[in-house]
Amino acid sequence: MASTTTLDAGTTPAPPGGKTFFGHPRGLATLFMTETWERFSFYGMRALLVIYMVADHKHGGLGMPVATATAVYSVYNAMVYLLALPGGWIADRFLGARKTVALGGTIIMIGHFLLAVPVEASFFVGLVFIAVGSGLLKANISTMVGHLYEGPNDPRRDGGFTIFYMGINLGAFAAPLVIGTVGQSVDWHLGFALAGIGMALGLGQYLFGTRHLSPKSSVVSSPITSVEKSALLRKGAFWLALAAVFYGVVVLSGTFTINWAVWPLSIAGIAIPIVVFARIKRDKDLTADDHSKIRGYIWFFVVAAVFWMIYDQSGSTLSVFADSSTNLSIFGWKFPSSWFQSLNPLYIMALAPVFAWLWVWLARRMKNPSTTMKFAFGLLMIGASFLVMMLAMAAATGGVKVSPLWLAMVYLVQTVGELTLSPVGLSVTTKLAPAKYASQMMGIWFLAVTAGDCVAAIIQLGLGNATGSTWYFAIQGVAAIVAGVALVMYRKNVIKLMGNVH
Repeated sequence: MASTTTLDAGTTPAPPGGKTFFGHPRGLATLFMTETWERFSFYGMRALLVIYMVADHKHGGLGMPVATATAVYSVYNAMVYLLALPGGWIADRFLGARKTVALGGTIIMIGHFLLAVPVEASFFVGLVFIAVGSGLLKANISTMVGHLYEGPNDPRRDGGFTIFYMGINLGAFAAPLVIGTVGQSVDWHLGFALAGIGMALGLGQYLFGTRHLSPKSSVVSSPITSVEKSALLRKGAFWLALAAVFYGVVVLSGTFTINWAVWPLSIAGIAIPIVVFARIKRDKDLTADDHSKIRGYIWFFVVAAVFWMIYDQSGSTLSVFADSSTNLSIFGWKFPSSWFQSLNPLYIMALAPVFAWLWVWLARRMKNPSTTMKFAFGLLMIGASFLVMMLAMAAATGGVKVSPLWLAMVYLVQTVGELTLSPVGLSVTTKLAPAKYASQMMGIWFLAVTAGDCVAAIIQLGLGNATGSTWYFAIQGVAAIVAGVALVMYRKNVIKLMGNVH
């Protein structure tokens, strides 16, 4: 999901005069570099994560079964997006966006250095730190970009987010080439340490350049009252104590395994979006038109969850396939398997301007596809990518190492699908959001990633040794294509629910 940014409205004008960053407020350079280094650390670590977990102890890894390692990865990725909700809430109620991003960056940095410690317990604690820190940072840094401009109608605004978006993909592109190479060719933990150094560089320049940010980024928009704080602390202490007692008993009984963490988190990641939508549906303050739009939005949410269920396996099952079943040489030149993780951001940087131009060109000719058709196309593409993986897996039977062009094609098909669904999903989320939930709906959109990744984790744990098999890819690919066809067939019903949104 390297291409996703949140376009929140800002109302505070950038300071007049002084130096600019490509004609934009100087603070954009600070946020651009922070995001570039944060994505460098995140995607660099991600490129190593699963192949480190499945590598045997002889080669310095954790020796996990593929199903367990991929499930851990899926749940970790799900928690990053789930925690963006409380991350935004903490900024709104406690710290303000500027302090929350600094706190998030610090926690991420600590998490990466914990991964660098060659102790298994430290590794999992580090993943928790990175997920928590990412939730704090991810929820607020895009909002701070919006604060630099004079509002949604500032003519520089879209260009500013485009520059910021390039920072995301530059970091994501470079990370596997640097961190992946060091981690696989020198030492796993040195690679994780490099990710921590990358985040430290990003945090350092953020703190140094914070004076260039908008004053609005320091504002706590809805400060929590003392009564609310006391109630929150009581509830938090109760649930924390309950979890500590429960897991303490499990650990002391000697029955604890990683599944005791993965299963509850997977179920929670699916249950939370259901609870959120149920709460919205029961809201009597919403009009009949609002309720209709929410019913229409649920279609897009479910489709997006199916999409991310497959797409986010680029760093898990596809990473394992790259490492174990792919010929890692071109014309006699060998390269680490983690380099495949650079293909998606490379494709995005190459194709995103093409798609932006294409939608405008089609709109001028009154041929721009509807939101439902774009979502359906995204599903068809992601399903097709796993059918290609099915063929690649079949070609790799008997220990055969297949051409790297197989994975290059899979990532290309997935990127095309992403560019038709992810930016459009951000747009339709803002359009269908009831006024009462305007600020919350973007966080709800991220819950589609959480739900999809948690479904993937449950599938991986349930299938066990069959994870990554030929029919594993075939079933998910066919399911996505069937869902895409269903959306096309029912598109008129969905469009009717959307009311005046097209």
